[in-house]
Amino acid sequence: MRAPIASAQVDRFVHDRLPPREQWPQLRYELPELQLPPQFNLVAELLDRAGEKGWGTRPMLRSPQRTLTYVQAREEVDRICRVLVEDLGLVPGNRVLMRGGNSVAMALAWLAVVKAGGIAVATMPLLRARELGDIIDKAQPALALCDAKLLDELELARKERPGLRTVVRFNAAEADGLEARAAQKRPFFAACPTAADDIALLAFTSGTTGKPKAAVHTHRDVLAACEAWPRHVLRATPEDIVVGSPPLAFTFGLGGLLMFPMWAGASVYFPDGPYTPENMIRTIRDVGATICYTAPTFYRQAAPFARELGIGKLRTSVSAGEGLPDATRQLWKDATGLEMLDGIGATEMFHIFISSAGAEVRRGAVGKVVPGYTAKVVDDEGREVPRGTIGKLAVIGPTGCKYLEDPRQANYVKDGWNYPGDAFLQDADGYFIYQARADDMIITSGYNVGGPEVEDALLKHPAVAECGVVGKPDEERGMIVKAYCVLKPGHQADAAMVRTLQDHVKAMIAPFKYPREIEFVASLPRTETGKLQRFKLRQL
Repeated sequence: MRAPIASAQVDRFVHDRLPPREQWPQLRYELPELQLPPQFNLVAELLDRAGEKGWGTRPMLRSPQRTLTYVQAREEVDRICRVLVEDLGLVPGNRVLMRGGNSVAMALAWLAVVKAGGIAVATMPLLRARELGDIIDKAQPALALCDAKLLDELELARKERPGLRTVVRFNAAEADGLEARAAQKRPFFAACPTAADDIALLAFTSGTTGKPKAAVHTHRDVLAACEAWPRHVLRATPEDIVVGSPPLAFTFGLGGLLMFPMWAGASVYFPDGPYTPENMIRTIRDVGATICYTAPTFYRQAAPFARELGIGKLRTSVSAGEGLPDATRQLWKDATGLEMLDGIGATEMFHIFISSAGAEVRRGAVGKVVPGYTAKVVDDEGREVPRGTIGKLAVIGPTGCKYLEDPRQANYVKDGWNYPGDAFLQDADGYFIYQARADDMIITSGYNVGGPEVEDALLKHPAVAECGVVGKPDEERGMIVKAYCVLKPGHQADAAMVRTLQDHVKAMIAPFKYPREIEFVASLPRTETGKLQRFKLRQL
């Protein structure tokens, strides 16, 4: 039996706060491509070896200002590694808080932290001081790398947290900024010899259910994820140019807009600022993007611009982050001719584990289980239910949930299986059909109603721009179905519209599922990644 590889991470903070072993997920590496070595550094594998794969001179990171090849990106990353270790005293296992939007500088900084043996703790750009303070308290970072434009909230958060002693700015022209410091360094750094099971990142969940949790992912987890969905479903090539809206601080964005393109030898384009639906379509067309990642709501808003402006060379549009309503899938297909590539993943699992593409797509279904993973629909005792029956999704594979010091671990992992918290049914052909978040199922007069199904019906009405459906406590029925709707301009939010929408839903799906209450609102509460925060609707 091979002796275990010693960890290179001398700072044991995260290792010492992993869940008890009996609460760990079972990890399976059954496919040949998942037989990864016991020792490697994720960034050395994806970036340093690009030359061996023939990608060294190919573009990797693009922006309006510059394009870096794989070789040039490696040199930049190595210079930043030297700043981290030589100037800032980074020790393998130290956490590094990262605060920035999607940019070449943010991508390079993330790669440098992980190559140097640190643990990347990326945060959403829109987080405020209180939320950043919660993350700092949980992760105890040794230092922070922060976009110069986003410094204010971080400075407020660290006032009460003297443990975060050092903040270095990037995307900054100052002499003590990260770029200026890195320019003084030699462009070579030997990657930290991490064990495959050393920690690469802490991914904080996006807060759709309240207090975020920190999911721990190793170098092996991320590379294994690259060998699953990207290899078998996405099938990117070195010729691909990737764009998208999910933040690099969110695993949907980190995988889609950095790890997976690097694994394939492709390139990523980062615009100067956040995407709007219109400028995303213009960017796709102008830069020749072939793959796009965003959330269903964004595709819905972008569809009219795609129809008007065209989508250039785009061939793959990936939807994830929340349930994809069929109305949105068809709207996008009508506007572009493209069949959307839907997928369900989780921060806790790193990325997508159920998905289908192209001819494998079945209308109304998310898809089939991604090779490398196993999934089933179970009852409250963990027993698999008959096909066609609604139950809870359970998943097992080469990635799994390990929270940093959080009692909610016991809710997520049971008997080695991961429970992402989704209600599904599986059809006779093995397709998984999303119903709702498990805690969003509405039980009204003994009937199960999935909020997303009602939302999909409402979205098919031409007056509805977006909507959210939740259960509202009711003495007579236990719960009633309540909808919050944002109307398109030119439509009247009155009692007649309520009746119109109720009749529309009754005609689309089983009448008992119609919303007995409809409230018109100007906007819906969403996370920065575009997920609907139904818990906030329930609080209303």
